[in-house]
Amino acid sequence: MTDQRTRLPTESEIAEINSRHFADTPLKPADLLFVFGTREDVALRADTAHRLWRGGFFRWSIVSGGVTPGSQLTECEIIRDAMVARGIPPERILEEHRAMNTGENVVFSLPIIDAALGLANISSVICLGNTWTARRYPMTLQRYWPEVEKMLLTVDSFVTPRAQWHTEAEFRRRVLSEWDKIEPYRAKGFIAEWP
Repeated sequence: MTDQRTRLPTESEIAEINSRHFADTPLKPADLLFVFGTREDVALRADTAHRLWRGGFFRWSIVSGGVTPGSQLTECEIIRDAMVARGIPPERILEEHRAMNTGENVVFSLPIIDAALGLANISSVICLGNTWTARRYPMTLQRYWPEVEKMLLTVDSFVTPRAQWHTEAEFRRRVLSEWDKIEPYRAKGFIAEWP
């Protein structure tokens, strides 16, 4: 795989990423907010979840993420605690504490959702995650849970506007790293086309 620290995307690749990869969708109230784990921008993710909760955009949420290097707590614990501190009722937050990647976020969360709510009772999901990972969240959900409607909302703390991601080295590295995973993951059956 190409070294993302030095790779510069072409103009056509920039345009394709801006139009296809950054696929935030219009939001409407959903049955479930799926909060994908992270070590970065936890406060921003919790603030966004709280804004959605206050706006009536979800009835239940699941936070998924395991222990990462340098932490004693799971990503789930850290994000859940931040969500509760902002006013989201803890009894409305389902928890998954083992996942170490996006595929595991989904695979490990589905039985938890099913046991607590019943998968058949969920018709719509808002995916909340990092901007640079973007459409890979709903594509992973599409692979394992095609029946539900998927919406996408991404967040990041970069000062650089999202459409200008390619002008900031770290933002560019993260976006290209995730973008380059799409086709190999699709070929391996880890993700499915969405929308």
